[in-house]
Amino acid sequence: MSKAKLPLALRRQVAARFAFRCAYCQSQEAVLGICFTVDHIIPEVFGGNDEPPNLCLACWDCNLAKGQRIAETDPDTNDLVPLYHPNWQRWHDHFKWQDEGALIVGQTATGRATAAALNLNRAVLVRARRLWIDVRWHPPPP
Repeated sequence: MSKAKLPLALRRQVAARFAFRCAYCQSQEAVLGICFTVDHIIPEVFGGNDEPPNLCLACWDCNLAKGQRIAETDPDTNDLVPLYHPNWQRWHDHFKWQDEGALIVGQTATGRATAAALNLNRAVLVRARRLWIDVRWHPPPP
């Protein structure tokens, strides 16, 4: 997160662009009941800026898990690969829903590395997704 607070108008623009969903785990801000944060996809320490192409909406757990990382090891190949970039890549090209939407499965090296690094299938979130599925709040439309 930026050392300087982002303007409210920019935060609202980012939230709307991501349909008020975490760019990584796809959780809905309204369903979690917690305001999400704006993530610098390329962290400022690596030259990332506060411009919209470098910003995405993220839940606190995903943002904290990602930290300042831009790459991680693919658990299948042990190759270092870039993490998923929500503004340059399409979510469905790297991830798919499994178990009716309860689990996120990485389909590419980037998807697998991001899913592992951000713990996109953390137990509490999988339990929540199962409840959301029951009431048809999840998975989100493509």
